[in-house]
Amino acid sequence: MSAASFSPDYLTARARFRSGALALGCAMEDHPLGVDGPDGAPLTVDVAWLGSRRPARAVVVSSGLHGVEGFFGSAVQAALLEDALTGYRPPTDTALVLVHALNPYGFAFLRRVNEDNVDLNRNFLRPGEPYAGAPPGYAALDGLLNPKTPETLGDRLMFVPMAAAQILRHGMPALKNAVAGGQYDFPTGLFFGGQRPSRTVHILREALPRWFVEATRVVHIDLHTGLGKRGAYRLFADHADGSDEIAALGGAFDGLVEPWQAGSTSYTIRGGMGTWAKALLPGCSYDVLAAEFGTESVLDVIAALRAENRAYHHDAPDAPAARKARERLRDVFAPPDPRWRARVVPAGVTIVRQALEAAAMPS
Repeated sequence: MSAASFSPDYLTARARFRSGALALGCAMEDHPLGVDGPDGAPLTVDVAWLGSRRPARAVVVSSGLHGVEGFFGSAVQAALLEDALTGYRPPTDTALVLVHALNPYGFAFLRRVNEDNVDLNRNFLRPGEPYAGAPPGYAALDGLLNPKTPETLGDRLMFVPMAAAQILRHGMPALKNAVAGGQYDFPTGLFFGGQRPSRTVHILREALPRWFVEATRVVHIDLHTGLGKRGAYRLFADHADGSDEIAALGGAFDGLVEPWQAGSTSYTIRGGMGTWAKALLPGCSYDVLAAEFGTESVLDVIAALRAENRAYHHDAPDAPAARKARERLRDVFAPPDPRWRARVVPAGVTIVRQALEAAAMPS
């Protein structure tokens, strides 16, 4: 349960997930994305199921909603399957469900977004919510965030000073909400929420009611990187600041739970998976906790996203600049530093253990 849990690429991670799950005796599902991977084989969302097939209580652990962040999430799942869950069997009314690579395209091709440039955690809009609009201030920043030409050395050097000037002018919380809250008007831009439900949304819309037809309590840990202090983590939930739900979840997870809209770490998002899942299963107490593990500074993360997005849209895929931008994005969201990796994997496993305890509590 260490840095060795990381895989070098999506294909290795998927094979490792499936072999570990089968060795543990898990039931398996695979859901084709409808897009091929780098090897020409169909990309899939893979599911490993341990425990009751009609559970009253369940814990879901998902990885790779943000593509390249799947390196970390898959590593936690590998640590669970290959080590931490050895000999474990859930109580008779409980299931543990591991969902590997909700965005297999982004994982495989080193993008945070899916095959349509969609940030999937902005794509889960509920019925009646339009796939339109952008946070106030996003349009004014689009030229800075999404240049329409290949990157030059001067552009790269000037981005951080220009972004720092925007922070001084507007403040970091306001800038985070303007940039990262989710937008639907700039299809080639950052944090684009799409113009229709993604294939991932369709997969979960069919699967969750089938999986949890009798469930009254589900705790869903969705594993992420890139937000917060390096090596540390916070859990973000779709509940109001100061609510009883935040207090109860905080008690189960060492006080590290906060609402998306509160604090200096997070920001308000639109189209998140948490509120969507609650609406999809109204008879179930369903909590999605986004486990965010810090890697680099906010500006470094945005700079890497900007460079990769720019290269994807304006460079040839095999151009050296495009390759370097993809590799930089991978390293920002899954730092190769073995000390970081050795710290975050056990912490991710601990969160899952806490979730199993929390699922057993009265809701």
